[in-house]
Amino acid sequence: QVQLVESGGGLVQAGGSLRLSCAASGAIFSIDAMGWYRQAPGKQRELVAAITSSGSTDYAYSVKGRFTISRGNAKNTVYLQMNSLKPEDTAVYYCNAEGVRAYLQRQNNYWGQGTQVTVSS
Repeated sequence: QVQLVESGGGLVQAGGSLRLSCAASGAIFSIDAMGWYRQAPGKQRELVAAITSSGSTDYAYSVKGRFTISRGNAKNTVYLQMNSLKPEDTAVYYCNAEGVRAYLQRQNNYWGQGTQVTVSS
């Protein structure tokens, strides 16, 4: 069974930094892309950043220049370095894996359980 486990959320003051980590476990052959989404109270879930297996990245306009997404050497891990955090970055951050191919599993997309990021002013 494929699972995504996130870590690294927390409370930080405006202007501070946090680093989120996400590790995909299971008998995984490959993952097309991994990314981070966030959902603030009363708002829809939105893409924050994504990275493909070839290393191409995409960012929401609101985080460009402040956030950096990267994949670990194991390729089943993804990180989100968040700098210059703002109160409007406060949300639950979810890890996402698309196009996951795993042993005895149909190709599928998976979500982590979410980690809270709170930025105080």
